[in-house]
Amino acid sequence: MTIQFAHPWVLALLVVPMGLAAWEWQRRGHVVRVPFDHGGRGGGRWLGRSVNVAAGLPALVLAAVLLVLARPQRSDVPRDERLVTNIQFCLDVSGSMAAPFGDGNRADGAIRALQDFTKARPGDAFGLTIFGSDVLHWVPVTRDLSALRLAAPFLRPEKMPQYLWGTMIGKALRSVKAVLERKADGDRMVILVSDGESADLAGGQAEEIGQELSRAGIVVYYIHVAEGQPQEETFTIARLTGGEAFAAGDPGALREVFRRIDGMQKARVRPASPEWVDDYRWVSAGGLMALGLHLIAALGLRYTPW
Repeated sequence: MTIQFAHPWVLALLVVPMGLAAWEWQRRGHVVRVPFDHGGRGGGRWLGRSVNVAAGLPALVLAAVLLVLARPQRSDVPRDERLVTNIQFCLDVSGSMAAPFGDGNRADGAIRALQDFTKARPGDAFGLTIFGSDVLHWVPVTRDLSALRLAAPFLRPEKMPQYLWGTMIGKALRSVKAVLERKADGDRMVILVSDGESADLAGGQAEEIGQELSRAGIVVYYIHVAEGQPQEETFTIARLTGGEAFAAGDPGALREVFRRIDGMQKARVRPASPEWVDDYRWVSAGGLMALGLHLIAALGLRYTPW
């Protein structure tokens, strides 16, 4: 264990208690002759040394006080620091998401799977964007998962305005990119859930969007919650960003897809540098011990002139 001091300049004052201790050890004090000084007796060498040690205890207490003022610190055990993954859910709320899907509709199944995914990744930050023909950032990226849970009843497709009834995946991804770029710390990931095809990915737009997201360090996972295979352009975007596109035609397949994403996007850690924490235990223990011994010695082990 390494020890350092937050105020090392205070240590220079230790010359004061050291000088006091040396003075106590060397001084003879007042010489008073008593009748038995000329009689036969031992030299009292050990008794004299004990008295000198007892007289030096106040200097030791002062030294302990100065060490406390210097703020001794020890290096704490370094712990690996978990890097936050900023995950933006991008949920299609177009009219087709109201189609049957298990016990509910596609939107219900997607929302339940999103909520289960957040519970499996403690420490990450999540946001929610809904989209159709336009984009609405519903929940900002946060670690407060209550916002996502409370949002579920309001995200049913039948409650959405008509301007959200279409499907514009490219527009949604570009808008989400602007949101995640404001997150300077941690990884960035988008999980986009949709059941339709997007016209704004044709004509080379998918490659362009994928490259933009890749340069921003954003990984995209696309989940197609309908029968059949995802739109070919979604594979392109996912591949360019280091992600993947999946088909999930039922709730069981959807849960399995989220488990796969969790396994593919592992949480990363970085070695944390040791932290210095105050450590007064050894100084306080030494000072209290010296003070206690001084009080005991004061009861009888001291210089007297008679």
